[in-house]
Amino acid sequence: MNILEFISPTTIVLIVVLLLAVLVATRGIRTVPQGEVWTVERFGAFTGMLNPGLNFIIPFIDTIGRRMNVQEVVLDIPEQSVITRDNATVAVDGIVYYRVMDAAKAAYAVQFLQQALTALSMTNIRAVIGEMDLDQTLSSRDRINSQLLSILDGATDPWGVKIARVEIRKIEPPENLIRAMNLQMTAERERRATVAKAEGEREAEIKRAEGAKQAQILEAEGRLEAAKRDAEARERLAQAESNATRMVGEAASGAGTDALRYFIADKYVKAFEVLAGNTAQKLVIVPMESSALAGGITQAMELLRGPDGQAPPRPPRPPAPAAEVPSPWTPR
Repeated sequence: MNILEFISPTTIVLIVVLLLAVLVATRGIRTVPQGEVWTVERFGAFTGMLNPGLNFIIPFIDTIGRRMNVQEVVLDIPEQSVITRDNATVAVDGIVYYRVMDAAKAAYAVQFLQQALTALSMTNIRAVIGEMDLDQTLSSRDRINSQLLSILDGATDPWGVKIARVEIRKIEPPENLIRAMNLQMTAERERRATVAKAEGEREAEIKRAEGAKQAQILEAEGRLEAAKRDAEARERLAQAESNATRMVGEAASGAGTDALRYFIADKYVKAFEVLAGNTAQKLVIVPMESSALAGGITQAMELLRGPDGQAPPRPPRPPAPAAEVPSPWTPR
């Protein structure tokens, strides 16, 4: 028994139409994920773009050409040997960040986009580093990155690609060159240490000289101040002596020569008292004019008597040892 005998021609037509509708829907409806852009080709020619979301195309006529990623992509640049301007060989690798801005150009203006970007980056790395010395290459990564960014961005603009960043990851000289650089760095540090030590010693000598200078200045100022104070003291002492002399002169002019004799006799007695009272003095010379001294003292006592005839207070008795000291002029 044949099953087709139980199916009517109308049912068969409906089934065929349904299958064709499913096939047409499958070929005509496209869902593009976020971050991608698809190109549409009609008989092999580019006709349009499909953006993320639900899209419709003409089935069996339009086809999907290229699926382009429009997100920022990280491209790893493989390591390569580069010769600097001073003939030093260094191993260099890097990273390139790029983004497809025009999917049509990126799909049809260049073939194998990532391979083209890799080759272009490696070539320009060799060109940029080849114009620098080794020391500049090791210390100028920012300069290398900026130059590579400018060159690659300009070169990839016809491809619809935007170069966001270029980073050099490693710049490594060979082992023998690293050893030589270490020796050079050690010598440079020793030189800097020697220079710093010499500068420190020079600064210390300068400071010590300045300190000695300041000390001499302060000492001279101290001597000057002391001399000034000494001169002032002598001036005041001279002024006091002058005043005393003036007062004695005034007294002498009022009381006559007797008062002057009393003044001289008083000074004489005090000086003789100090001389006789010195315990270290073994010999005292008594002048021959001692009788005149006694007469002067008597006249002074008469002068000091008041108008009522009363004697003045008795002066203190001079020390006795002065009379007991033998005179060197006495014959033995």
